Amino acid sequence: MSDHPSTFDATPVNSDEDAWDDAAALHEADDGQGVLDSAKALRRGSFADMIRYLTRLPEEEREKYVIQKAGDRQYTADEAEGLAARPDFPKS
Repeated sequence: MSDHPSTFDATPVNSDEDAWDDAAALHEADDGQGVLDSAKALRRGSFADMIRYLTRLPEEEREKYVIQKAGDRQYTADEAEGLAARPDFPKS
């Protein structure tokens, strides 16, 4: 899941390790991104923490948000739910 470039040749890291501790932020799904995108984060923490937070929201609220992980990859609520259900997802 580690999808940020390495420092060698700027190629994606392919270590098969899960990056649950990568930096991540919760954003409104339609916040427009742009130059000030990082300032629009509603909450910050590890990738696992943001997944936990998003999946604990009421179901009707979840679709309003996305998780932006290091490397600018965005995860929808559906993707976060799938990740939270994995057997290797950190419990806390």
